Amino acid sequence: MTTAIRTAALLFAASLPLFAQAQTWPAKTVRVVTPWPAGGLTDIAGRIVFQKISENLGQQFVVDNRGGATGTIGAEIVARAPADGYTLMVNSMTHLGNPYIYKKLPYDTIGDFAPVGIMVAQTGLLVVHPSLPVKTVKELVALARTKPGEILYSSTGSGGFADLSVVLLTSMTNTKMTQVNYKGGGPAAGALLAGETQVLVSSPAAATQQLAAQRIRLLAVTSDTRLTAFPDAPTIAEAGVPGYEYRGWVGVFAPTGTPKPIIDKLNTEIKKAIDSPELKKRLEEFEPWTMSPQAMAARITSDYEKYGRLMKLVGSKLD
Repeated sequence: MTTAIRTAALLFAASLPLFAQAQTWPAKTVRVVTPWPAGGLTDIAGRIVFQKISENLGQQFVVDNRGGATGTIGAEIVARAPADGYTLMVNSMTHLGNPYIYKKLPYDTIGDFAPVGIMVAQTGLLVVHPSLPVKTVKELVALARTKPGEILYSSTGSGGFADLSVVLLTSMTNTKMTQVNYKGGGPAAGALLAGETQVLVSSPAAATQQLAAQRIRLLAVTSDTRLTAFPDAPTIAEAGVPGYEYRGWVGVFAPTGTPKPIIDKLNTEIKKAIDSPELKKRLEEFEPWTMSPQAMAARITSDYEKYGRLMKLVGSKLD
């Protein structure tokens, strides 16, 4: 037997246990940690997709909400979990901002997590409480200039999507609004509805019913193109802030070291679930967006650098 043949045979033999593990996975309940409270985009998208995956694979995928500290509490749980495919994380692009926020993290944001796949895009709706006397982005900017720091905006934490969307807006318009932090998208939206704050960048799914009931007012969307579900809502760039664009995502991670066959199988199941007719209808208010683990890894690298540039506008790190 030649050296090349012997090497190939050894590699093939070594791959058999991983292949077998992927074939039998999942053989028990899978824990899906969502490091945010229930009710926000990340939680809703994760529950919808993993409910379908559970049905397709005949095994339970249990969503475990572990909110707090801008997602770092739940992320630490996943980083320390066994890399066997039975602990996963559904998180937003906010995950990449935490190294720029906190002086110390109990995990390596890039090194401790394996990208599995993206589920949906994260485009924000810039909404205001009806008591705020503005109906356009230009009017909001004008009011913020006359009342610097007096307008309060709901946030899910410094460096979160809801925060940086507003930070980018105020930096581009030379205005100032005051951030009020909440533990997740649900509490942040509740604060706006209660009139505790006046401005919020919300997920489409979380805002639809409130918009229909006219409990909040939609000014614009944060993406560079209009959303199909809200065709009359201009982009912030169209509405008077040329060049504005902020779009995130919600994706699935596993602890680094999780066997590649399991990651590939899960990626396939995510796409299968999202492409199913019933989920296409349920995800109409979202922007379904799937990609391979390799493409997600490349996107993470690009967005991590983008976060670094935006976080310079936020300021000092937290302890």
